[in-house]
Amino acid sequence: MELHAFVLYRQATVHLSYRQVAVYIAARGSMSSSSLGLLLRLVHQHWTQAVEAALDEAGYGDIRPPHANVFTFARPEGIQVSELTKLARVRKQTMTQAVEELERLGYVERRPDPNDRRGRLVFLTEKGQGVRPIAMAAGRHVDESWAALTSQQQMEDLRTALRRLLEQLQQQSGLA
Repeated sequence: MELHAFVLYRQATVHLSYRQVAVYIAARGSMSSSSLGLLLRLVHQHWTQAVEAALDEAGYGDIRPPHANVFTFARPEGIQVSELTKLARVRKQTMTQAVEELERLGYVERRPDPNDRRGRLVFLTEKGQGVRPIAMAAGRHVDESWAALTSQQQMEDLRTALRRLLEQLQQQSGLA
């Protein structure tokens, strides 16, 4: 399955369109003084588009970006929408809508929570479980292709710096 995902990813050519580049960057033609937030967003768009293209090529073209939060945080033993909301740091309405859409599409199912009479747990269906290997393989391929553009060491340094920053932010906000 992983090799298949890699082949599908290679077939999908994804580029950030001119319309997606902020106007002030396009006008200046330089990103050297751009805000960190904007740079992170634009790089994330490249990563997301590559994964989406691989999923589309594998027959999962109905998955939209908001659905990623469900696939990322769903557990084999099931998970409540309220817990998905906390983990993904999105509004409950946003998560509920994503779960409902994925349920209609056959990627998830909701079952009663045996520990909470009022609660329901979200589970990935067999179809939903097929998404993760494709997305993960595509993500690894993006990492590798970026390392080829820069270097393996620069990518590892970036990963380490972002991990440290995230840990500090989580400690500061009490989420660690």
